[in-house]
Amino acid sequence: QVQLVESGGGLVQTGDSLRLSCAASGRTFNSYHMGWFRQAPGKQRELVAAISSISSGGRIIYVDSVKGRFTISRDNAKNTVYLQMNSLKPEDTAVYYCAAKYYTSNFYTGRYDYWGQGTQVTVSS
Repeated sequence: QVQLVESGGGLVQTGDSLRLSCAASGRTFNSYHMGWFRQAPGKQRELVAAISSISSGGRIIYVDSVKGRFTISRDNAKNTVYLQMNSLKPEDTAVYYCAAKYYTSNFYTGRYDYWGQGTQVTVSS
């Protein structure tokens, strides 16, 4: 069982930066693939970025719309995954969720099993 708590959201202007954090409970954080999702009003939830477990090589993927602007990272000593968001745009406005799935799950496909409560990011134009 993993419990996830996001923080770091807020209201910013176009071009600003934010760093989201997701603190995970438990002693086996290293064994989980971690992802950041977002859901804007009236839209489907989408995977923004994901980072695999260390045993799976620390692979990273991004949705095309954030490549070059967002960076996902994990600090296994702190049981925390981050999403650094630069050059924010109004279309990045959404509730951002942290999620986890065990390393035996396929990193690239499939559902995530554990979710945080979400943090709102609003980018004004």
